[in-house]
Amino acid sequence: MNFLFSAEEEKLRSTVREFLAEHFTDEVRAENTAGRRGEGWGPAIRAFFDTVNEKRWFAWSWPTEFGGGGGDRTAQFVIEEEFYRATGITLGGGTGAPAILSFGTAAQKQEFVPGAIKREIIFCQGYSEPGCGTDLAGIRCRAKRVGDKYIITGQKIYTTNAQNSTHIFLMCRTDPDSVRHRGLSILLVPMDMPGLTVRPLWTVQNDPPAPFGTTYGEERTNEVFFDDVEVPASCLLGDEGGGWEVARRGLNLDRVGAWRYLISVMRDEDIVNWLHGEGELQDSLREDTQVRDKVAEMWTEAEVCRLMTMRSISIEQSGGKFTYEGSAEKVFAPEHSVRTTEAISQILGPFAQLMQGSPAAIEKGVFAHNILGAYQSTINHGSVQVMRDQVARIGLGLPRAAK
Repeated sequence: MNFLFSAEEEKLRSTVREFLAEHFTDEVRAENTAGRRGEGWGPAIRAFFDTVNEKRWFAWSWPTEFGGGGGDRTAQFVIEEEFYRATGITLGGGTGAPAILSFGTAAQKQEFVPGAIKREIIFCQGYSEPGCGTDLAGIRCRAKRVGDKYIITGQKIYTTNAQNSTHIFLMCRTDPDSVRHRGLSILLVPMDMPGLTVRPLWTVQNDPPAPFGTTYGEERTNEVFFDDVEVPASCLLGDEGGGWEVARRGLNLDRVGAWRYLISVMRDEDIVNWLHGEGELQDSLREDTQVRDKVAEMWTEAEVCRLMTMRSISIEQSGGKFTYEGSAEKVFAPEHSVRTTEAISQILGPFAQLMQGSPAAIEKGVFAHNILGAYQSTINHGSVQVMRDQVARIGLGLPRAAK
């Protein structure tokens, strides 16, 4: 494939940049930050979302019948890339919607996908539990089928954005006698159901708050409790007991896109941009051959992250079989981000430890806050250890490791 963007795609990039420079004002940015904290979405950010939706940029490559743009995946990549760099906003239908497109009934697609694109329906991901984080085969949250409804009991943890979500993409065990991945199902559960409780868990990025551009700089995540929550059986996505395949496909699709690769390489861009600036410290570091070699090495790895993402997008766009590629990205990119964070901390020395609010902090402390969130990327959406196993078994056809 050709890894270069066409003239038309570069023109689209310029159009998106001009749009964001005009419309993503300081007021919009402030309301977006407040909304992410769970303080509600103000009129300025809502108007911004409406304008973006009119252009169908939220889901440029999604089917037009659901409100998408019907465009190609590479153009969506360009739009996503510019949006995330400038705003921190991720495009597409969010968590859950890609899996609904793949496994949902016609009624579910009509109910959820248009609203997800418009930001009227927001899913959070209900996977991790206190006893099982990345090993989802250990899920204990139960959903018992009683007539035409399910009764859910259990708990989820590290449920990011639950405070803003309208629904939870819930993985639960519908067969109490099943083991490991068998007997798991996905339910699309409204967050306002009686018996469902959201409790905040404040992160290390809460005080002081992480500056814009921090990777995994969320101030809050959540735990969610289900105390005999009743939902209609129509909330089931896919087959009962087929939740592992639904989740695996959904996670693979969720790992593909500009923002996923950007959260691993923006720190490379940040250090290069800072080194290009003026200052005594920048001047001395720019002339240090060891610094130059290390930055070049990290930049090369960042390009590999981009090319791996482009490969996955090309496979998806051409209708190819997309199996292990997302898992491979989920190994290389997070581990690259950890290596880069460590390298930057060595380059900047004690300045790398100064967080937002410190008078001598570099770039509002973004490099220090990146240290706090660096290893999170190796765990979220599947640990790199689990992803290596996926690549070995699905991509290379190797047998399951002996235990």
